[in-house]
Amino acid sequence: MKIDMVSETEYIVSELIIESIPTQRFCIFDLEATGPNEEEDQIIQIGALIMNSRSGEIEKTYETLIKPSKPIPEVIERLTGITNEDVIEAPELTEVFSEFIDFCKGAVLVTQAGYEYDWPLLMNECKRNNLRMIPNKIIDTKALFTFLFPEVVEIISTNFLIKYFSIDDSDIRRHNALGDSFLIARIFNELMIELNNREIVDINIQNPLTIKRVQLQKLL
Repeated sequence: MKIDMVSETEYIVSELIIESIPTQRFCIFDLEATGPNEEEDQIIQIGALIMNSRSGEIEKTYETLIKPSKPIPEVIERLTGITNEDVIEAPELTEVFSEFIDFCKGAVLVTQAGYEYDWPLLMNECKRNNLRMIPNKIIDTKALFTFLFPEVVEIISTNFLIKYFSIDDSDIRRHNALGDSFLIARIFNELMIELNNREIVDINIQNPLTIKRVQLQKLL
C-alpha cells in the first residue's frame, strides 16, 4: 500500500491489494487522542473489535484508556468525555500496545479516515515510544467507498456515510473509540454487501485513487 499526501485537502492511495475478502478476519479500530494533529498529539484511548466477514457479527472487543504525557485539552475532554482525571491511573501506551497487537493478529485492519489520521498517529506514537509498528494490512472505509463509488465528489466523512447508507447510529456513543469502532463496523458491513453484490472478491487498487481529506481542525 502506498499513501501520498499531496496537499492539505487531498491524498492519493495506490498499490493496495487485499485478496479473498470473504475469508479475511477484520479488526475494526478507532483512536481518540489529545488533539487532531497526528504528528504531535498522543493517543488517549484505543477501541477495536473483530468482525466476522461472512455474517457481519462482532466476535470480540477491545478497549483501553491510555495515559498521555501531555494534558488533555478542555475541548477534547468535552468532545470525547475523557478527562485528565480519567487517565491518571490509566496505563501508558508502552504497557498495553502488545495487547492491541495480539488482539488484531492475523486480521486486516479497518478504519474510517484512518489513512489521514489514525494510521500516521499510530506510526508517530510507535516512533516516539520505540514500539514496533503493527504489520497488518489496513483498509480505510473512505478509500473503499471511493473505489466503489468514484462518481461521488463529496468528502467521505463519517456523517456522510451514515446518511448515504441510512445507518442508525442512535445507540452509538460517538467520539468514543469503541463506540466509533461499532459505527465503522456498520459502515464497513454496508461496503462488504456492495462488494458481494458486485461479485468483487479481491480489492485491488493499483491506479492512483484521489481522496479528499476530512478537515479535523474544523471539527473542534
